[in-house]
Amino acid sequence: MTPIQALRAAIITAGVLTLCPVPGAQAEPKHGIAMYGDPALPPDFVSLPYANPDAPKGGMIRFGERGGFDSLNPHILKGRAPYALRALLFESLMGRTLDEPFTLYGLLAESVETGPNREWVEFTLREEAAFSDGSPVTVEDVIWSYETLGTQGHPRFLGSWSKVEKIEATGPRSLRLTFNTADRELALIMGMRPIFQKAQFEGRDFSESSMIAPIATGPYVVAEAEPGRRLVLKRNPDYWGKDLPLNAGRHNFDVIQYDFFADAGVIFEAFKAGELSFYRESNPARWADRYTFPAVAAGAVKTAEIGHERPTGISGLVMNSRLPVFQDWRVRDALIHAFNYEFIAQTQNGGADPRITSYFANSVLGMQDGPAEGEVKTLLEPFADELLPGALDGYALPKSDGSARNRKNIRKAMALLDDAGWRPVEGELRNAAGEPLSFEILLRQGATDHQAIINIYVQALERLGIRPVVTTVDNAQYTERTNAYDFGMAFYLRALSLSPGNEQLLYWGARGVSEPGSRNWMGMDSPAAEAMIDTMLNADGREQFTAATRALDRILITGRYVIPLWYGDVSRIAYRGDLRFPETLPAYGDWPGWMPHVWWQEPQD
Repeated sequence: MTPIQALRAAIITAGVLTLCPVPGAQAEPKHGIAMYGDPALPPDFVSLPYANPDAPKGGMIRFGERGGFDSLNPHILKGRAPYALRALLFESLMGRTLDEPFTLYGLLAESVETGPNREWVEFTLREEAAFSDGSPVTVEDVIWSYETLGTQGHPRFLGSWSKVEKIEATGPRSLRLTFNTADRELALIMGMRPIFQKAQFEGRDFSESSMIAPIATGPYVVAEAEPGRRLVLKRNPDYWGKDLPLNAGRHNFDVIQYDFFADAGVIFEAFKAGELSFYRESNPARWADRYTFPAVAAGAVKTAEIGHERPTGISGLVMNSRLPVFQDWRVRDALIHAFNYEFIAQTQNGGADPRITSYFANSVLGMQDGPAEGEVKTLLEPFADELLPGALDGYALPKSDGSARNRKNIRKAMALLDDAGWRPVEGELRNAAGEPLSFEILLRQGATDHQAIINIYVQALERLGIRPVVTTVDNAQYTERTNAYDFGMAFYLRALSLSPGNEQLLYWGARGVSEPGSRNWMGMDSPAAEAMIDTMLNADGREQFTAATRALDRILITGRYVIPLWYGDVSRIAYRGDLRFPETLPAYGDWPGWMPHVWWQEPQD
């Protein structure tokens, strides 16, 4: 780590851990708000630290995406909408920076104010804020957007909206939300809601999927949308916020195009052929040997590794505990032991990337090795009867010797399954009722890396007498089935930040057991986990916040819901030679909000 990196890491750690006293946290209108402490940038800041305010405007960038889309509303449960719409068309009252754990600065709102204990938050709109058709953003639009998202939008909006006691106009350009629950993060969460033009939805059902181009406030508008094939966004020359310091050096491309493909391999070939501008390489083995094609040698394609300082999150095979077969933790534990990680990682990526050891690993928020101690232990002990083995006394994922047979862990898996009541009958595991141990593994069409992993894993399961059914479906079916939790196992990815908060209830909260569309794919229902999240949201000091997150991390990993894979401690990117990005990188690295937001195209002579 360089001295600069070390200094940044220290600043980030302080930002994560330094909780300001609750009384008087915000007492007057300000230009920004931080979850902990004060915003790092002053009211007169010129640009974000990782943006180049002198970046030229113009040019085009073209991406390849796997799958397709059939909707242009990314904020409802129905349909499949491109993620780019959320990031480039829609804006919120406040805008997030990638260089601080969780800090917001004024975007549609010129200022934010909270009560002494953040029991309410008030926003004042900028007078110049406008939609892409030139009409002004009004308090009525904002209130309608909040109420509509909270009642008809995607279920991810419901949890925080249920904590709003009332929303009301307090002036011609100001509104206030009053909360019914103690939760310090709500003031920030409410600053991040997308704002819609109320008039565009008159006579329409907001919750119904639609290909009508949104009238939003962001820097881009939809120029072309061909379902399942192409999405073209054009920069709005009359964008109301182009001169804001928050936007200096951002939104530089005139045209951003997304082409959709069925297979990831085809996307790479299109990139090699010069049809696409950018490619993220997820496999370190491929990174080491396949970026020698002529365009790289000629400088027409460049490569880079982008570091970051964020938690690992979780990536792996999730088990749906709503199904009887996965409700016994010993079965889930056995399936984790049967997964020969060391052998699979070596065959898939040369074992170059480290394994995910817990959900918040690679950060100060991750659980510590060994038994729980101090405040972590104090927080967990009231739930001792609920917690699974390892939460209090220490836990580590099983390791194999790297050979294909994985004998030691297979023996452990067999013992766990025997304890759970599964016995071999004519080469097949059955329970006392004579039912076979079987489940479906759901795969997304075109996910060739995932298919290769499953091929190895299925062989190991068959050695145990388990014969899963592997089903591959297209993107539409995959989204529909995972939203309805209609699967046994599936590949699962949840990115986690340096400032975990209300979104944790969406990921692991009991509401998601039965409510469709949540991110709680495993069907986790843990009062202990929800208690830790509540403590995180209302921590009275840095020690308690950190301890609660570390305790949550223990509950999650020892729940044995996911078979963890590996994580990238760097992002490996390849891009067209005339593209540029600032030398100063954000703390979150290659994270939504960095590419293409602060990139630009070098003007040609």
